[in-house]
Amino acid sequence: MQAGTTRIKDIILSLRNFSRLDEAEYKQAQIHEGIDNSLMLLQNRLRQQAKRPEIQVTKDYGIVPSINCYPSQLNQVFFNILNNAIDALEESFYKQDFTDLNITVSTHTQNNYVVICFENNGVSIPKEIINKLFDPFFTTKPVGKGTGLGLSISYQIVVEKHQGKLSCESIPKEGTKFIIELPIA
Repeated sequence: MQAGTTRIKDIILSLRNFSRLDEAEYKQAQIHEGIDNSLMLLQNRLRQQAKRPEIQVTKDYGIVPSINCYPSQLNQVFFNILNNAIDALEESFYKQDFTDLNITVSTHTQNNYVVICFENNGVSIPKEIINKLFDPFFTTKPVGKGTGLGLSISYQIVVEKHQGKLSCESIPKEGTKFIIELPIA
């Protein structure tokens, strides 16, 4: 019961921090907190399932400053990218019986930007599709599984609202990496 109570408290705190309903304005925030809250909310999807092993998450956080941003919107971006990474890893497992399921989240600073990388070792994205990833309503998921809006909205939040950059790299048989660059000042 103690462990369950602690878990419920952590989930409620993560939901509050994730949504930041009381903090919808542009303000200084710590990126790592938003990533950690997204991972907490996705914890159930990361756990071992009846027919699939646990998805391992490695965090390689560098020393990055707090940045001025819309924290709740960036949390939505982190959640969307992590959720898509989990979908890709599940697809890898079910289609290719791939059992080494990993997500790596890393952060560092570079040229006055905070750089956040989300890498997964699941199925790669074909080159002809990468240019369409951020288009509204484009999805690679089966009918009824995705709307094709998650990455489009994420792109708008990062590029238009934060004057940052969002890109994707995918190497066959190695996986996919989403890179977010957010200006420090």
